[in-house]
Amino acid sequence: QVRVVESGGGVVQTGGSLKLSCEASGSAVKLSRMGWYRGTARDLVAVMADGETTDYAHSVKGRFTVSRNNANFTGWLQMTSLKADDTDVYFCHAAGIEYRNSAYRAFDEWGYGTQVTVSS
Repeated sequence: QVRVVESGGGVVQTGGSLKLSCEASGSAVKLSRMGWYRGTARDLVAVMADGETTDYAHSVKGRFTVSRNNANFTGWLQMTSLKADDTDVYFCHAAGIEYRNSAYRAFDEWGYGTQVTVSS
């Protein structure tokens, strides 16, 4: 089974930076897509899909950068020039292929989230 865990959240002042990390551990053998979402509605923040194509929410373009390392199933969200509106719970989502019970199968998992608070 694949487990997705985020880390790196915290409190930062307006204009500051923070880097979130995400690891998809367990039975993953291929990472196809890793993205970041925020809030109860899980609004898209940034995502890196196959071929390392990226997509960003308009509100974070130019401030946030998504990246990942396929070899160790890890991804990051570098956040700069943070604003109060960026305060939220950030969730990592990972999808790909896992090897479990002697078979390859697709996985699609969410982490539990990490709190980011931007204070003035």
